[in-house]
Amino acid sequence: MRTNSQERFQDKRIDMKKVLSIIGIIFVAFNLRPAITSVGPLISSIKADIGLSNAAAGFITTLPLLAFAIFSFLAPKFGQRFGLERVVFAGLLTLIAGILIRFISMTFTLFAGTALIGIGIAISNVLLPGIVKEKYPQKVGLVTAVYTTCMSVFSAVGTGLSIPLAEGFGLGWEKALVCWVVLAIPAAIIWVPQLRKPAKADDVKTPALQNGSIWRSKIAWQVTIFMGLQSFLFYSMIAWLPEILNGRGVSISTAGWMVSVMQLTGLPMTFLTPVLASRFNNQRGIVGMIGCLYTTGLLGVLFAEGIPLLVLSVMLIGIGQASSISLALTLLGLRAANARQSAALSGMSQSIGYSLAAVGPVLIGILLDITASVTVPILLFIAIIVVMVTAGLGAGRNQTVFQQSKEPLR
Repeated sequence: MRTNSQERFQDKRIDMKKVLSIIGIIFVAFNLRPAITSVGPLISSIKADIGLSNAAAGFITTLPLLAFAIFSFLAPKFGQRFGLERVVFAGLLTLIAGILIRFISMTFTLFAGTALIGIGIAISNVLLPGIVKEKYPQKVGLVTAVYTTCMSVFSAVGTGLSIPLAEGFGLGWEKALVCWVVLAIPAAIIWVPQLRKPAKADDVKTPALQNGSIWRSKIAWQVTIFMGLQSFLFYSMIAWLPEILNGRGVSISTAGWMVSVMQLTGLPMTFLTPVLASRFNNQRGIVGMIGCLYTTGLLGVLFAEGIPLLVLSVMLIGIGQASSISLALTLLGLRAANARQSAALSGMSQSIGYSLAAVGPVLIGILLDITASVTVPILLFIAIIVVMVTAGLGAGRNQTVFQQSKEPLR
């Protein structure tokens, strides 16, 4: 018979494990963007120092997206074989290696380090939703809200601190980029207690992982299309919205400021959307809201006159963007019956999503070159939103990925 004191001690141990787990997830989230977003503002310095062409410099920002696309597909397989927590730890070590290698001022090390960074981040991107589903099955929305907000905040911090670190503190681009190891190393150390968790024999094989059946699930494809198209929209607008605004008569410096406002405006919805999504039986209403915000904002960019109305339009786009990425990540947990299904769904949706994200900026650039008009890209964005919302209405149903195929859930 266990005494009351033994039970209280056991409860405290469980609580401490949960505390360490959520701290670990938060610190991993800190590292999911800044090593990438910190590069953009330093491109000119990197080009001048190493002697890169514009095409090669552009590939620096595309390379992580390609790594995301490839390793988002592979990460669930590694997670199934070695355990989700162990593979995330390996991803953190890969990230650290990439950051340190990039410190060496050579073309090869710059690209090699960037590729390793992309691989390391891709692994955590994919497997965190599964870990959240496993450890916090009743609080998927809240925990997702916390880590996506941390991710978004440090994404902006990475962009904002690059120039001050490189020029204000005189570190140069190499040391400015290597500074982000001060986030990655503590994250790896804090994650170490998660490695003690033994794999459960009955959790290794699930319906999601037998013969690639996740790819035959209709709702999995709907989640994937929603994830992919919101990624296409986000990366395309980050790359080209300043140019589009410039075509509407806004100076390029003001346009850049407006894009920053767009990202900051969305931060509250980064947190609120997953919380709201987890409280409803289905998420169709949120999908509809995202479509309205996005479309209204884009129509405002196309037709509004004057800076105040354009700023308001860009803010609506920012709210739509933040809500869509947060909802997409939340759906990876809500549409899965267990952690393995969540990881498999995450890998499927993010591999396709980041493939579309890598194509998006190039496609929009080609359209701008061919048409010399900002109207065509905006109309394409609106058409993509229609498809995204249609997929989202399906993905927002209160079902898990195998219910419509009548496969047993575990």
